[in-house]
Amino acid sequence: MLRTGTASLPLHSGHCPPWLFERMRRLSGAIIEVIVREFGPGEVLRRLSDPHWFQALGCVLGFDWHSSGLTTTLCGALKEGIRDREWDLGLVIAGGKGRTSRQTPQEILRAAERYPLALEPEQLIYASRMAAKVDNTAVQDGYQLYHHVFIFTFDGQWAVVQQGMNEHTRLARRYHWLGEQVGSFVCEPHAAVCCDRRGEVLNMVAEEGEASRRVVTELAREKPEKIVREFRRILERSSSGLANLRLPWRHDIPRADYLNRTLLKVYASPPSDFAGLLGTEGVGPKTLRALAMVAEVAYGAPASFRDPVKYSFGHGGKDGHPYPVDRRVYDRSIAVLEKALAEAKIGRSEKMQALKRLAALYGA
Repeated sequence: MLRTGTASLPLHSGHCPPWLFERMRRLSGAIIEVIVREFGPGEVLRRLSDPHWFQALGCVLGFDWHSSGLTTTLCGALKEGIRDREWDLGLVIAGGKGRTSRQTPQEILRAAERYPLALEPEQLIYASRMAAKVDNTAVQDGYQLYHHVFIFTFDGQWAVVQQGMNEHTRLARRYHWLGEQVGSFVCEPHAAVCCDRRGEVLNMVAEEGEASRRVVTELAREKPEKIVREFRRILERSSSGLANLRLPWRHDIPRADYLNRTLLKVYASPPSDFAGLLGTEGVGPKTLRALAMVAEVAYGAPASFRDPVKYSFGHGGKDGHPYPVDRRVYDRSIAVLEKALAEAKIGRSEKMQALKRLAALYGA
């Protein structure tokens, strides 16, 4: 079974040198084309949604094997590697790091104007937005998202690779999604989460948190002043030592006046379910955490605190680990793949068949 989820990586300074990024762009584009030619564009999504395969690809392309920059640089190389080839591949990559991540909806809309997509662009935009909302708001693990890439095929399949930063630990955590495995955005949407660190996490999308989600949604339909009143009582009890809360107090607690303004907005347009509440503009980690506190203490519906975490040597690495990038070998790899693809397009598939036999020999 394919495993999708997250990976934790140390934050590294520096940048990818232009000579390496250009090679990453060419080789990654060739690899994606090979996968599409042999297995179809949906297979690209399945592989990118597997954090182990994603990490291995970054290593093959010569980036630092354990750096947080692998995520952003690899996604950037993939996006540039297939640029202007989307029609032939049946595949589009939108989003990126920082400000570029916020342009994802516009990029999806532009793709819908150019290509015959099976889904309405609004459906793809919703999937992109909810994936970001879940990992930034519903799963409160201390990582603030700063990178979001949404990959989709013409027939409506999609995957997400996004990354958050924890400024205190200097670690980044990567989240992987695969649309075909998402039965619900708000109940165990990650097929698995791969990481070697666990933390204190408010996990509002855990399977065992269904009661909490239900009560939180019901609370969001109540008059805001009632929720604020309960919230103040909880804080007073907590400060007096009477309440035994297991909530992650490392996050700031929202002020009552801030909470009231947000709840007024929600109350004006009551959500029908937890996904609707989570997708409401303005509902962030603090609001959701406050509602979860009221649901647990006042209504006996505890939230889950289970961290969703479960648990490179082809061309060298940018920083010299395990050895400096061998440009001669790298260029030879690009040339072999590009020549095989070019010949396959004119009916000469001997080199592609040889590469397939080589992959089978080594169990790839």
